[in-house]
Amino acid sequence: MNRPAVGIAIGPGEPPPALLEKAVVEGGAALADLGEARGLIWAGGPGEFPDELPDTIEWVQLPAAGVEDWFTAGIFARHPKAQFTSAAGAFAASVAEHALALLLAGVRYLPEHLRAASWRQQDFFPHVGSLRGKTVTIVGAGGIGRALIPMLVPLGAHVIAVNRSGRPVTGPGIPETIETISTDHLSRVWPRTDHVVVAAPATAATNHLIGADVLARLKPSSWVINVARGSLIDTDALVAALASGAIAGAGLDVTEPEPLPDGHPLWVLPNAIVTPHDSNPPQLRFAAFADHVGANVQRFVEGKDLLAPIDPDRGY
Repeated sequence: MNRPAVGIAIGPGEPPPALLEKAVVEGGAALADLGEARGLIWAGGPGEFPDELPDTIEWVQLPAAGVEDWFTAGIFARHPKAQFTSAAGAFAASVAEHALALLLAGVRYLPEHLRAASWRQQDFFPHVGSLRGKTVTIVGAGGIGRALIPMLVPLGAHVIAVNRSGRPVTGPGIPETIETISTDHLSRVWPRTDHVVVAAPATAATNHLIGADVLARLKPSSWVINVARGSLIDTDALVAALASGAIAGAGLDVTEPEPLPDGHPLWVLPNAIVTPHDSNPPQLRFAAFADHVGANVQRFVEGKDLLAPIDPDRGY
């Protein structure tokens, strides 16, 4: 006799998005009302989340890769019996592509080229560089890092991947020779680093991870790219380093504060590239989230480990 299908609810609002309904069904589960479900796919924010969940809910899938706002709202503390998963890794390809675009734009001196209104070849020649033979340190080599490494390696860059454990970073297109170090030894990499990509989660431990001390140890030719959260970089220290020429530039898809207010120095510094947190725009994000949901529903139905489980003790 066939076992009854696992019920999965989708919230908030009615009707649920068709892409998410399709993901649930194709993942091997059945759509269900919240009171009859074992899992909940949540497409809204923490402010809309139910104060209470039925005792039957074992798993909740959240729509964001970064979940610091959910910690602030106390969601995990209020629902300790449910396993929450984030969307970490779901948007990795889009964000990694954006990180590479920011890095290449900086290294190839594109901001000044775009501002130019005359043929200034001799002015530009000394500043145009390449990633070939350069060392790119990826701080937070999770999903985004694993997607970025195969983009950097064909360009001739050497990659240092930094993660919490120091265990080798593996995945499609990642050479076995990639160097991986733990965050405990992060200070050792700065003398060897040409450029930095920040892709770590925002936690108390990573707040202002890139501060004045780190910026002072980088090279005058270094570019710092942030596609994670603005809080990982000390903005005041970064502005000072950019203004003094201590580093070559910064490419920021996230800032602190965010949104970055009009008149902020980062808008006018010639060596700062700021994009308005659009490395993962809605037209790409929702389809990627639906794919992530489908994969996790299938794992839940089959009793396998879920993708991107949230550990309240780690903060992500």
